[in-house]
Amino acid sequence: MTELRNVEADALRFRTRVVVVGAVVFLAFCLIVARLFFLQVVRHEDLAAQAESNRTAIIPIVPNRGLILDRNGVVLATNYAAYTLEITPSRVGSLDETMDGLSQIVEIQARDRRRFKRLMEESRNFESLPIRTRLTDEEVARFTAQRYRFPGVDIKARLFRSYPLGEVASHAIGYIGRINQTEKARIQDSDDEANYRGTEYIGKLGIEQSYEAALHGTTGVERMETSAGGRAVRKLSSRAATPGDNVMLSIDIKLQKLIEELYGSRRGALVAIDPRNGEILALVSKPTFDPNLFVEGIDVENWAALNESIDKPLLNRALRGTYPPGSTYKPFMALAALQLGKRSPSLVVNDPGFYNFGGHTFRSHEGGLGAVDMHRAIQFSSNTYFYSLAVEMGVDAIHDFMEPLGFGQSTGIDLNGEVRGTLPSTEWKRNAYKRADMKRWFPGETVSLGIGQGYNNFTMLQLALAQATLANGGTRYRPHMARAVKNAVTGAVTEIVQPPGENLGYLPGNVNIVRNAMVAVNKGGTGTRVFAGAPYTSGGKTGTAQAMGLGRNVRYNAKALEERQRDHSLFTAFAPAEAPTIALALIVENAGFGAAHAAPIARRVFDYWLAGEYPSEADIAAMQKGQALAPIGTPRKAAEMPLVAP
Repeated sequence: MTELRNVEADALRFRTRVVVVGAVVFLAFCLIVARLFFLQVVRHEDLAAQAESNRTAIIPIVPNRGLILDRNGVVLATNYAAYTLEITPSRVGSLDETMDGLSQIVEIQARDRRRFKRLMEESRNFESLPIRTRLTDEEVARFTAQRYRFPGVDIKARLFRSYPLGEVASHAIGYIGRINQTEKARIQDSDDEANYRGTEYIGKLGIEQSYEAALHGTTGVERMETSAGGRAVRKLSSRAATPGDNVMLSIDIKLQKLIEELYGSRRGALVAIDPRNGEILALVSKPTFDPNLFVEGIDVENWAALNESIDKPLLNRALRGTYPPGSTYKPFMALAALQLGKRSPSLVVNDPGFYNFGGHTFRSHEGGLGAVDMHRAIQFSSNTYFYSLAVEMGVDAIHDFMEPLGFGQSTGIDLNGEVRGTLPSTEWKRNAYKRADMKRWFPGETVSLGIGQGYNNFTMLQLALAQATLANGGTRYRPHMARAVKNAVTGAVTEIVQPPGENLGYLPGNVNIVRNAMVAVNKGGTGTRVFAGAPYTSGGKTGTAQAMGLGRNVRYNAKALEERQRDHSLFTAFAPAEAPTIALALIVENAGFGAAHAAPIARRVFDYWLAGEYPSEADIAAMQKGQALAPIGTPRKAAEMPLVAP
């Protein structure tokens, strides 16, 4: 009996175990089925994509960058193909040993090493960075034979940007450079991230930066089948890259080059505008720099030479240099007086050579000009006339009239980085100063505003825009550098639409009074000798602006001052007077009287633009030294002058 119970108990335990094991097996089977369902159904698309990505690789095809052309089709920025020797830092052991070994095969200079290390600081160690560019075919062959010795080092064929004219118009054209971490982060946060995969260079300055989207193009892709080791097996599909558009500018590069040559080693800026539409015909900033230095990553020596130079060659003086306009401000003061009804053009003011106000004496011409009306005050540049006018108008009335002309405002030009300058007002001073005793506007501060001194500080772009607005009768156009873009594939040219001009509402009679006085400046006033014999009629205004303040009752003596403390030379002008097609403003820093140094440059610009004349070699040489007024020698035909010397 006992034995029977034991057998039954054993059988029960066995059946229980079978049931438990069966349940475990069934549960495991259910889990497997559930997992298979999850993988095969729920995550089918995701896992299929991952499997495909393990089998394939997507390789970006970087598009060719668009060209930059001047108004006559001259190429200002282009591309060239070259071999580069590149190192991926994360794949090499000792960088120094690798570079030492490479230097036995190809020439690697100390500056190449310094530039490479600088690029490393701006990049990630898994990126391929160039140690040498523009390898010769012989160097490529020598490295290829020794390639097995250098893991992480490779030769790549790349397109490089080239600026054929070097320093000419460098501030306007700009340059490209390697994308830094800040720019990379900005791209990753934008809608253009996919379009910049594989791209290593981006516009950094000028047109290259402002028209980056048009110049860059559309990145293509190649879909490659890869082996388990990651090696490409075959191409599965591809989408070609679309080259960037060519950007066609309004500047005349031959005129631009001539102006830069006329400046010589002198510092300054010039902006020439077509007053009929706002097109920039020349945008000069001196000294210039060679943008080709930045394409491959500038070396330490050149960077230090540019960045630490007292002449500040990297400063775009046309957009970012601010200066008192001096007497070039007087025509706008006269127009303000007429428009606001503050002074009749026939009102005569006595100019004894000084103006007394608030116990202070403000100086004018030595000996004075005597009785002057508005016309003579502009023609012979009477300070006394405009001192008194400024006091009559007041700072805020001056501010409110000058603001729509663009003084102290962003002009909206299609280049990044312009500064606003300073157009003073009582509100401006309250906001500009922290000390309570400095916030108040003092009546004596208004006096100097009338002759373009005091707190007035503007760019040559603003002054040129105001001159263009006056020249065309009072319509302000947005200044712009780019006229059109040309599709690199279809060749279709699309004009860049500009906003319509804004009519500032000046009475034609008032404009004519001021313009006629400016014509008299060049016919019988301070610009007479410079424009003698010109085959066209022009209007102009000379200006001399202080670079530093002088003590009370201290007479200006250029010979007693350091060169950089001397007055600036300015000139504004338009031509032909009957129907202006060009207006300009320029400054020659620390050069002195406007008629002696700035006006002669304007004369050569007008001769080129209106008469097709190019200065003689002797005239250019004299101009560079500031020793010419009217042109000397026999001018050459501008159309026959080569852009690059043979």
